[in-house]
Amino acid sequence: MTLVLPIDPEANRLLTRDPLALLIGMVLDQQVSMEKAFSSPYVLAERLGHDLDARELAEFDPEALVAIFARPPALHRFPKAMAARVQQVCRVLVERYDGDAAHLWADLEDGRDLLKRVTALPGFGRQKAQIFVALLGKRFDVRPPGWREAAGDYGDPDAHRSVADVTDAESLRLVREYKQQMKAAKASAG
Repeated sequence: MTLVLPIDPEANRLLTRDPLALLIGMVLDQQVSMEKAFSSPYVLAERLGHDLDARELAEFDPEALVAIFARPPALHRFPKAMAARVQQVCRVLVERYDGDAAHLWADLEDGRDLLKRVTALPGFGRQKAQIFVALLGKRFDVRPPGWREAAGDYGDPDAHRSVADVTDAESLRLVREYKQQMKAAKASAG
């Protein structure tokens, strides 16, 4: 299976074939639409003129990377912060995973191990990490023992809670409804 978002088909193909693009999409998936977050790795690769490379991004001049992120249309609502976050994540990939995002989910003991690795990335709190574990399991067949449990409610096979559950226009609508319900519940409780 793959990720199927209503974005440029080439952006979807990049997410499917490039683990770093998928991870960067997840990094950017906050305070922007899923479509914006997950299409931005493709735009970033276009602006760089080649496939994404964790080593290159880790060593990139920070101001130059911000300029790439900020060029209209900006890759994120907060280009400076997100350029820095992407660079931080890439540095961790270089230090711990030989610069290969796929190594993040290789040779796992179990789902808890995967969740621990993802949670250790800059900007990945427990909820975001659980969503990514669910995304890997549901869409990319990364399924170490206990992955659904590690993903929490996001691992539920019948859920429509996150990007991990988007397979078509209807599932996207259901995910959006769920997010709106959660936002409304949070606002009324706050």
